[in-house]
Amino acid sequence: MDLNALYQEIILDHYKNPLHAGLREPYGAEVRHVNPTCGDEVTLRVQLAESADGPVVHDVSYDAVGCSISQASASVMADLLIGKPVAEAMSVHEDFLALMQGKGQVVPDEERLEDGVAFAGVAKFPARVKCALLAWMAWKDATAQVTTPLTEEEVR
Repeated sequence: MDLNALYQEIILDHYKNPLHAGLREPYGAEVRHVNPTCGDEVTLRVQLAESADGPVVHDVSYDAVGCSISQASASVMADLLIGKPVAEAMSVHEDFLALMQGKGQVVPDEERLEDGVAFAGVAKFPARVKCALLAWMAWKDATAQVTTPLTEEEVR
């Protein structure tokens, strides 16, 4: 199996078996983003928790409608960012953004992006880059809106 076929399989698996799908409570912020060029939509919720090292992404939940790329990307993003300190999650977001804007020339860090590397081939198709970035941009927007994260006790 070649690498492109494996990447396609990862994207289809996240599309058919999405992780963290469905809007959950509690949440600190909710946003809705739409890709006007194709009609893909995502409503995304973010919940942060305070830890000794600062705010941590406690939960990301979403409801997505659209192509397999946008929905699979939401699944990958949520699974990748939950549990990470916000600063690290923002850094991972920047790495994914760089991959998507690299026009297929950026070699992804598999350890850092995990299943996100499957979208490397999508970067070669500018019309699909917006699909892959939809949930990521919604996450960044929602996270920016959360001003006072909850403590671990408040989350329980």
